[in-house]
Amino acid sequence: MKHLRMGLLALLACGLFATSAVAQDAAATYKAKCAMCHGADGKGGKMGTRDFASAEVKAETDAQLTDIITKGKGKMPSYDGKLKADEIKGLVGYIRSLAK
Repeated sequence: MKHLRMGLLALLACGLFATSAVAQDAAATYKAKCAMCHGADGKGGKMGTRDFASAEVKAETDAQLTDIITKGKGKMPSYDGKLKADEIKGLVGYIRSLAK
């Protein structure tokens, strides 16, 4: 029983560390690729970018945000082929965190 608990704790810890690493990677990608126009805090403003906390952005689905990042929109470039699917998914999650 003790070994089972230790094993479960180890698996849980690995999951938490993996989640933390993904969040850190998404934050780094955002800083490198997005913050220059969208702002470090996601409040937008430069070049007409929207505040991620706005009702308009919050109403967009994750699929819509993924599509915008992948294909680009307006002056925003496409990141298709420049970012992997999991990086884009991480960015969507990070954008959602900035909207809080």
